[in-house]
Amino acid sequence: MAVQSNGNGSLDSRVKVPVPQIKFTKLFINGEFVDSVSGKTFQTIDPRNREVIAEIAEGNKEDVDLAVKAAREAFDNGPWPRLPGFERRKIMMKFADLIDENNEELATLETIDAGKLFFLCKIMEIPGAAETIRYYAGAADKIHGETLKMSTALQGYTLHEPVGVVGHIIPWNFPSQMFAMKVGPALAAGCTMVVKPAEQTPLSALYYAHLAKLAGIPDGVLNVVTGFGQTAGAAISSHTDIDMVSFTGSTEVGRLVMQAAATSNLKPVCLELGGKSPILIFDDADVDKVTELALQGTLFNKGEICVAGSRVFVQEGIYDKFLLKLKEKVKNWVVGDPFDPTSHQGPQVNKKQYDRILSYIELGKKEGATLFHGGKPGDRKGYYIEPTIFTDVTDEMTIAQEEIFGPVMSVFKFKTVEEAIKRANATKYGLAAGVMTNDINIANTVARSIRAGAIWINCYFAFDRDSPYGGYKMSGFGRDMGMDGLKKYLVVKAVATPIYNSPWL
Repeated sequence: MAVQSNGNGSLDSRVKVPVPQIKFTKLFINGEFVDSVSGKTFQTIDPRNREVIAEIAEGNKEDVDLAVKAAREAFDNGPWPRLPGFERRKIMMKFADLIDENNEELATLETIDAGKLFFLCKIMEIPGAAETIRYYAGAADKIHGETLKMSTALQGYTLHEPVGVVGHIIPWNFPSQMFAMKVGPALAAGCTMVVKPAEQTPLSALYYAHLAKLAGIPDGVLNVVTGFGQTAGAAISSHTDIDMVSFTGSTEVGRLVMQAAATSNLKPVCLELGGKSPILIFDDADVDKVTELALQGTLFNKGEICVAGSRVFVQEGIYDKFLLKLKEKVKNWVVGDPFDPTSHQGPQVNKKQYDRILSYIELGKKEGATLFHGGKPGDRKGYYIEPTIFTDVTDEMTIAQEEIFGPVMSVFKFKTVEEAIKRANATKYGLAAGVMTNDINIANTVARSIRAGAIWINCYFAFDRDSPYGGYKMSGFGRDMGMDGLKKYLVVKAVATPIYNSPWL
């Protein structure tokens, strides 16, 4: 099992959820849970109370080597890449069913490991992970090349083949969804893989590996190495027997991943990196509706989301009305125990992130922004921070330029459409943007003018399995989700044979 339990406990009298008292977890390599080569472990911390959840096996280069060896053998000589697509589909469907059957266990792990809201994990994130696996399972037997109409006497066609052994490096803010959106298409394509979950949130990936084995995914196809980015992550990025790396995380680490990939075997990389996404609210928008969208766009998942709409631009005609409505709504925002169904926001993932967010809040005040709401730590033991809103923010301030990754919103006033577009683009990032207007001409103009990978009109966080997701500029390149998320795990091979004495070319 991915987690070893010595009993069940209750977190809160209001919450009847069994919580495993986890003592120790191991790496998952070649279908077995094993100790790290060094025998070292590290602790994963419950952000609700700052207490140790478990000792985690600390994988490093030697462990990555073993995992890659298993994945390489499974790819070069194992059944998975050679199975008919419909056989991979059946096994992946079983995997998805097992995720659904273990929904509560997985949701609990996400809550105690990442501080995520339990009820959202249970009704949205874990079922969403299962559906993502099913989505790509359905594509496994629909991977086709093309017949080519050649210009000379040749018969030509293309094959779409699995890229090989893939290294997945996933972040801590959405462990289940990121696992599914990377592992799902790679499995469908016929790849084998090594997954390194974030050291802050390693538990759910290990449990998914356990379920994958139960589903019938062959040994060596899916390996999980827990450890730190500087060691295990670096070993994956630079490994010459890994054929591709998919990374989601910070722009700074993305650079290191790309450098390591280039200087090793020149493996391709897919990078989904940081963001500083704008929400543009025009005078004709419904103030009540867009205020709620802006609030959710910044505070959802404690602000620990790459596409957080942390720069809110409001046209001058409704600016004052927007602030009044924002003040009214944010007062009802509940920061509390993530197992409490009345909570809107749980704790930040760990002390490092907690301290980082608070330092940005202090910097915002120091640089002259007005603290409109919040700005203080929570009144309980864990890593809780009040929803924080700044006004009178200028575009060059640090809080307007750097990704905070926390519950911090900056509100700006603008006059014209042209000004809004220019200021929205005045960032090194380009992950997403929201456009709030009832004017179709404004919506079309702004959507085509903002340099970002996703534009959401009169909505926000409009993710869908059918819709590709990724960035422009320093938010990275490559796409997850949709059929684009499958294509990056495939390589195209062109095949040609001569045609003799045919009346037709």
